[in-house]
Amino acid sequence: MPTPHIGAASDAIAEAVLLPGDPLRAEHIARHFLKEAEQVTAVRNMLGFTGRYRSLPVTVVGTGMGMPSAAIYITELIREYGVQRLIRVGSCGGVSADVAVRDVIVATGACTDSAMNRAKYGGWDFAAVPDYELVAAAHTAAADIGIPARTGLVHSTDTFYQPRADATDIWNRMGVLAIEMETAALYSIASEHRARALAVLTVSDHLGSGEETSSEEREKTLTDMTRIALEALVADRG
Repeated sequence: MPTPHIGAASDAIAEAVLLPGDPLRAEHIARHFLKEAEQVTAVRNMLGFTGRYRSLPVTVVGTGMGMPSAAIYITELIREYGVQRLIRVGSCGGVSADVAVRDVIVATGACTDSAMNRAKYGGWDFAAVPDYELVAAAHTAAADIGIPARTGLVHSTDTFYQPRADATDIWNRMGVLAIEMETAALYSIASEHRARALAVLTVSDHLGSGEETSSEEREKTLTDMTRIALEALVADRG
């Protein structure tokens, strides 16, 4: 049945879901990647669509910006709709000099400054990591398609405008490739509910070089990560 934030019927959500932050990116993915896509939710204009990629049923749902917003949709998708596989397809800000704008990153772990995971884990630090088989499937899919993809750590922040002047130095020292705002919550919620999750991200701007993409590019042209995510879901199905 519909949840407070997802107005879809109980059978309208697929077992495999892509999670862009921007609802307009969800619409773009549905139009350009999914066959027979139908809109299944638009509560608060957070658009969601279900269709097929090849023969695989796939739903794509926007989550909004930040872990509090994303956590609502992730939790309801898993608890109320029985979603088992979730892949975030979103943008991130490059930190390391080893990544460039438009590079694709498969996030093998998510550091965070948020207290959300500590609250879930009794005040301790939780290791927010993805499902290994989805990582392997994404890595193989990227190689098969011919799209270079980096694997490594990202940092999920609660603060878009970072107040710490030394933050970038800390992230670089600890080997963080990029910064974003949702992955740590995705990984912990999936682990808590025994679902499987991954984040495949595109570097939309770089904190070091200052290079950036436009909002229109972020909405419509960051397709490599979507191809990798969808091919990974197909391969992972076996």
